[in-house]
Amino acid sequence: MSIDTLKSALPDYARDLKLNLSSLADEETLTQQQLWGTFLASAIASRHAGVLAAIEAEAATKLSPEALTAARAAAAIMGMNNIYYRFVHLSSNEEYSTMPARLRMNVIGKPGVEKVDFELWSLAVSAVNGCGMCIDSHEHELRKGGLKSEAIQAAIRIASVVHAVAVTLEAAAVSAQVNKAQEAA
Repeated sequence: MSIDTLKSALPDYARDLKLNLSSLADEETLTQQQLWGTFLASAIASRHAGVLAAIEAEAATKLSPEALTAARAAAAIMGMNNIYYRFVHLSSNEEYSTMPARLRMNVIGKPGVEKVDFELWSLAVSAVNGCGMCIDSHEHELRKGGLKSEAIQAAIRIASVVHAVAVTLEAAAVSAQVNKAQEAA
């Protein structure tokens, strides 16, 4: 499986997604580790087995074992943090923002790869999961770490396209089931 596998699985009406997958796989604003770690973390956040399998297969040829683990860890920790901090941010009860989270987040301090890369992957997952508080926090850390706006935007473009591919493939599968049921009826 690969990016090409994903592109061929997309319906014709998603031609823009095919084109975006191609151009983003060749994105030059990010290092190869940043690029493929972002693809992988975003694929995990997409919650689509086919998307994850295709991207993980390709990422495994481009990333070190440490970077693969760190991208997975970014998706895992953000899966927790995005829910918690989105609640804190959205709750009208401001008391929650003064309370300690009391959740273990050790991997953020010691991710096993460059801190800026881990922060970039955490940002991409936070964008997919819609946590504004986490988006602000990770974007701040990335700027502090010297990453330019173009690189941050590239990661978010990857996250948005990977998520859209997952949504489109899921919708296409449902449509195929509906069409099959209608033909059988």
